[in-house]
Amino acid sequence: MRVLLASTSYPRGPDDWKVPFIKNLVYALAAAESVDLRLCAPLGDVPDGVSNILTARELEWFHRMLAAGGIAHLLRSQGWKASGTVLRLLGLQRRAYRRAADADLFHVNWLQNSIPLWGIDKPAVISVLGTDFALLDRPGMVTLLRVTLGRRRAVIAPNAGWMVRRLEALFGDRAEIRAIPFGVDPPWFEIRRDHAGERRKWLVVLRVTAKKMGQLFPWGEGLFDKDDELHVLGPMQEKVDMPSWVCFHGATHPRELREKWFPEAAGLITLSQHDEGRPQVILEAMASAMPVIASDQPAHRDVIRHGETGWLVSSQKEFHEAVTWLKKKDNNILMGMRARAWVLENIGTWSDCAARYVDAYRTVVR
Repeated sequence: MRVLLASTSYPRGPDDWKVPFIKNLVYALAAAESVDLRLCAPLGDVPDGVSNILTARELEWFHRMLAAGGIAHLLRSQGWKASGTVLRLLGLQRRAYRRAADADLFHVNWLQNSIPLWGIDKPAVISVLGTDFALLDRPGMVTLLRVTLGRRRAVIAPNAGWMVRRLEALFGDRAEIRAIPFGVDPPWFEIRRDHAGERRKWLVVLRVTAKKMGQLFPWGEGLFDKDDELHVLGPMQEKVDMPSWVCFHGATHPRELREKWFPEAAGLITLSQHDEGRPQVILEAMASAMPVIASDQPAHRDVIRHGETGWLVSSQKEFHEAVTWLKKKDNNILMGMRARAWVLENIGTWSDCAARYVDAYRTVVR
């Protein structure tokens, strides 16, 4: 099958923090014997035999857009002022998609990236990740996407099951709705955590925005000290003042997390109030046998079994109880091992993910 995979983000190199999961997906799909893969995505490291259909000028435009934070960040931070960038992006994608008219199907990451497929009579598999799901609330968005789907054979594939019900209600008469979870790279399962340190290091790994941080600082006041350090890792996308008891390290990347931070961490914390799909870093932490404390929202409930594979909290009291319980070494180890077992059984590796997508491809290509 000749497949064009479209994405508005791609890691430029091994130390790039932006959407490394897209690169993992590309490598896994390229290894599938039945897939002849091409890309419509920003420049980055790709497997042998995989070509990018974008021109040098188009790649440069993508590079400038990503340097400004990416399309999702621009939409959140600029609102309607980003409309010019959005229109240029859609026009660029439209031209690129038309150049790939010999593809058997289009695999589009992000619902809105499917809009330029209007009038191009090809099957589509459309991944839904989180922010694109939230954009369905924008006026006219559902109608526009329904027109784009038309009568084409399509699978809409949210990466988390909690999104299925609404997608069924909106698009179930136009496409099959099938949850397809992403995978986890095998090295995450091989991490061995060191529990011997005198100080416990609690990690927060995210893009730093007010909604991503949630209630972390007010709830964490007085909880973290010299014995329980709170380390925040991620790019500062909004100006957020860090309390003196927070250790802020800026942007990171998967290799640094695997080799430095995860082996010595007591747990991962995310109190995000942002529109999440299924946060990849949570899956990677769980695969590393690391307990996760997360805000009680659909994206987190979809992956964490409260009290078994992690903790879901909705108040400062519950947050303090979770940290206190996980300070005990035996509790921490047991919950971490249960988390790893759950990811192995229910998520698997990127090869497992690629197999799920190939099955969806076969559904739409007949």
